[in-house]
Amino acid sequence: MIIDQLKIALIQPQFAPNLYDLILMIRADRVILLDEDIWSRKGRTHRAKITDSEWINLPIKTEDKKKSIREIRIDHSEDWYTPFWNGLYHNFHSATYFDYFEVELLALFNEVRDSKLLIDFNLEVFQKLLRFLEIDVSFDLASQSKFELNDYSEIYQEHQSKNYIRQLPNALQMEIQNPKIRKMDECSILHLLLTQGPESFRLLDLLG
Repeated sequence: MIIDQLKIALIQPQFAPNLYDLILMIRADRVILLDEDIWSRKGRTHRAKITDSEWINLPIKTEDKKKSIREIRIDHSEDWYTPFWNGLYHNFHSATYFDYFEVELLALFNEVRDSKLLIDFNLEVFQKLLRFLEIDVSFDLASQSKFELNDYSEIYQEHQSKNYIRQLPNALQMEIQNPKIRKMDECSILHLLLTQGPESFRLLDLLG
């Protein structure tokens, strides 16, 4: 039975989702992280966009690439951490709030850098970034939850996910019209954190 105007967000677990997906999660009545989906290199579970043209990435073990997201292992046979951190540093060292969060981010990434499973890395980083941003988002893992899409009047899927997630016929996509936000809407919440810092809520409030 559909309860009027309940919204559900279906998002693959990411360590630093973009602004579209963050806003979607904030607006939703329930957030489900699709950890049972098959991993795709086109998805954002292993990477985050930090500028208009640059991403930071985690390498994935070759033999895991056809497994579910919750089974994917990080490939530690190569040094991914140096380019990962350098990408953040070189793009944001002069950003307004980089000095404010640098020590905390270094501690966070050093804490999780040896994670075996991608999902463990993603959940730990995502929850810490939310804490830094002072944003409250509750979520459930699909592998540990029961939910019926028919119970929700609005179903939203991850932004621009048609190339790696099966699109539901009745699903909606988050739209952002505000020009102040569109310049950074596809960049990850790391961009939001380091450029807006504690003032991020003011930007998000523009969306109502």
